[in-house]
Parts: sequence; C-alpha cells; structure tokens
Amino acid sequence: MTYSFSPRAFSALLLSGLLSVASSCSEDNGALPSPVGPNTITFTQPALYPEGVQYNDKTNNFFVSSLTRGAIGQVQDNGNYRVFADDARLVSTIGLHLDAGRKRLLAAVSDPGANSSRSTAATAGQLAALAIFNSDNSKLDTFVNLGALRPGQGHFANDIAVDAQGNAYITDSFSPIIYKVDLRGNASVFLESSQLAAPAGAFGLNGIAYHPDGYLLVAQSTQGVVYKVPLSNPAAFSPVASAQNLEGADGILLQDNRTLLVVSNSQSTVFRLTSSDNFASATVGGNFATGNVFPTTLTRRGPETYVLYAYLSALFGGQNPPVSDFSINKVRF
Repeated sequence: MTYSFSPRAFSALLLSGLLSVASSCSEDNGALPSPVGPNTITFTQPALYPEGVQYNDKTNNFFVSSLTRGAIGQVQDNGNYRVFADDARLVSTIGLHLDAGRKRLLAAVSDPGANSSRSTAATAGQLAALAIFNSDNSKLDTFVNLGALRPGQGHFANDIAVDAQGNAYITDSFSPIIYKVDLRGNASVFLESSQLAAPAGAFGLNGIAYHPDGYLLVAQSTQGVVYKVPLSNPAAFSPVASAQNLEGADGILLQDNRTLLVVSNSQSTVFRLTSSDNFASATVGGNFATGNVFPTTLTRRGPETYVLYAYLSALFGGQNPPVSDFSINKVRF
C-alpha cells in the first residue's frame, strides 16, 4: 500500500488513538498457573514506554518490550525491573509472545521513527522483523527480516501468535500482511489483502491470536473489526460479526475457546467478546475501563488476565519530563 512516514504524522496518529503498536497479545502457553497476583504491578523506568507484555510462569515475572529503547525487560511483582535481552537490531520491540513449551520468547521489531534512540532514516516506518530469544538464557537465536518479502512498502511488525506446530504469525500494521515464520526460521507471506489495509499513515492489522480449532483471530484497528482467518485457507478470511465498535483495537487474548478479550486504546477499554458459533459472530459480555493510560495489550497469569498501561500518548505528545511509572494491571469485569 502507499505509505508516507514522518514523525509528526506518527505523533498525530498516536494522539488520535489509532496507534496499535503493539502489540502484543498472548494465549495460554500450557504452563502451570501461578499464585494469585497483585491487582497492580508498578515499575519505574523513565521513558521506557513498553508496548508488549507476557507473563512467565517459570520465573513468576513479566516480560515487557520498549518502544524507545528496544531492549526487552523483566518485571517482578515488587516492581523491580532489569534488562532480559538486548541487541543493536532491536530498534523498537512491540508485541511479545512467550512460547513456553519451546523455550522461546518472540518479539516483533519495528522502527517508529525519532522516538526510538536506534531509529535510522533507512528503517523508520519501513522495518518489520521477528526476533526469537531463548526464554531461559536470553540468547538471540533467530532474527528474520520480514519486510524484505515486500521491499519498497511501509512496514511495522506489531503482534505475534504461534500455532500448535510452532509456526509464528506476525501482523504488519503499515502493509495489509500477515507473515508466517516456521520453526526453521523460513518466512513467507501468509495473507495479503487490500481489504485489510488502513489509510496511508494509519495503523491497520494489529493484535493476533491462534484458536486451537485451526484459525487466527486478528484485529484491524482503523476498521474496528476482528477477522477470522482459517489456517487452511487464509484467503477465506471473514469479519467476526459484532455490534460492538472496536476502533482502536490493539492487543487481543483468547481467554478460552469462546471468549476473546480486546484492548481498545482509543476507547480506554478492555472488551470481553463471547461467541457460540466458533467466532462467526460475537457479543459483548463485559468491559473494563482503564482510564486515560493508553492500554495496549494483555497477558494471562494462571486464571487471571493483566493489561499493560503504556502511556504512549504522552510519548508522542512530547510530554516532558517523560513518563517514569508504568503498570501492569489485573483486568476485572
């Protein structure tokens, strides 16, 4: 799709609530549930601006990404933050996905422009990559340049889902593409359609989740729609019929086979959608208001769900001093 990028346009996009960086959603990774956690975990890291979050049952802490620094951090319940993994190629880390059974932490890598300390003219608004770390020792095992599959287009890798075979699916917010990366690191375009495109400069495809019945659920932010994409025939994708406007949809999380949680940062709400027809349609079964904190995405912690308060509107609004305190909050309907 045609795309023109500038830091000023990017800032306006965020402030209008169309930003969906992020992403990142998570599914149940099969690990044993952790003890009940606190309602709020606050961590202090000036100007970190995390976008993605995942809970690690093995270590009882959270992974968080960083739009500004690129490094992936770990956060304990007491708010202690430390860097888990870093690499010069991590311009900005967006959505995260913990594939616990395979000891993999997957990160979507992009370049949002001047607000990343590692941004370059060659990559701003054009970078889409997947970084795969060993979740036990933080070693970077694989780095895949997804944007190279469609050179000359705008790119922004946003969120990640993993199927039962270990294939990763990554959304591109600046091109109407879902990429697929197999366990050997081979990348391909899984789905590309102009029906999924956003207006130039806006964020389109965003949160993504794998359903064990053999399809993906994918949020399109500007349309305010969740799409169902069959793995066996991705071109047969269809919107999940719902009366709820999901404009600003960012991270999504499949809570169980009939329940999908959707974060809308522009509406400052986590919506709970329920389906009785395998997500041909869905109805709203509850919502959780976050307040003006620019919520981005969700993660599961045993039977509980947490949402990240990222304050990205402050970042791109030029707030000075920058936000220092970020939080991961229990979702309560």
